[in-house]
Amino acid sequence: MITYNTDGVRMPAIKRRETTAWIRRVAATYGRKVGDVGYMFVNDEKILEVNNEYLGHDYYTDIITFDYDEGDTINGDLVISLDTVRTNAEKFGKDYDEELHRVIIHGILHLCGINDKGPGEREIMEAAENRALALLSE
Repeated sequence: MITYNTDGVRMPAIKRRETTAWIRRVAATYGRKVGDVGYMFVNDEKILEVNNEYLGHDYYTDIITFDYDEGDTINGDLVISLDTVRTNAEKFGKDYDEELHRVIIHGILHLCGINDKGPGEREIMEAAENRALALLSE
């Protein structure tokens, strides 16, 4: 089950049923099923608190992914800062909704085993995000 919740922000205007189906399609392309995935949309203050408390990082980020995968079933909690999503959309000249969907699927791609911290991994992640975003409009 995929859930969408907020803490300190308004729920973004996403089509939940369509987004859930899209997430399932993307996971399936990696041979994965979707188990329990929880999205929590927050503000910058909250994501900084989570980043500090759980990862020991003292900076803002757009998403933090907590991975509880079991075999070929993805499970996790994804915390998304809508403030940082908006800032990044402006910084990169992207539409806010497109940037939000990119971040939503970024966490799923992490749960599917794609990393973005090592050499060359960022480009692999970006390509995977772009392929996933193309599936959204199908």
